[in-house]
Amino acid sequence: MEVITEGVNNLAVADSAAPGYQRNRIQVSNTKKPLFFYVNLAKRYMQQFNEVELSALGMAIATVVTVAEILKNNGFAIEKRITTSTIDMREDAAARPIPKPKIEIMLGKSEKFDELIAAAKEEDEEENLEESSA
Repeated sequence: MEVITEGVNNLAVADSAAPGYQRNRIQVSNTKKPLFFYVNLAKRYMQQFNEVELSALGMAIATVVTVAEILKNNGFAIEKRITTSTIDMREDAAARPIPKPKIEIMLGKSEKFDELIAAAKEEDEEENLEESSA
């Protein structure tokens, strides 16, 4: 039993061992998930880590900016840093690199974050009570 426990304790997820990996980074795609998936995920990351980094390439940049603005305009987040750059992407190994724009937006919890999260949770619980009693 001790060997199994030791094995589990030493287990490393491949992504988390990668250089530059951040547990509080969300890489946003404009095709894979709906907008509010990213908004809600960012809130959960801020609860856990006190800040979240939203990252995107190319056409997904508009989605990242929208997510950040929703969080800021609703009082959940403050903007800490915005970084823009270009990176070279290849369609395949033989293709020549194509420059792609990249954005990273670091958001931190606002002073009202915990209060807003508590109020939203309370509101959800009230709605669930109303639905179950109907």
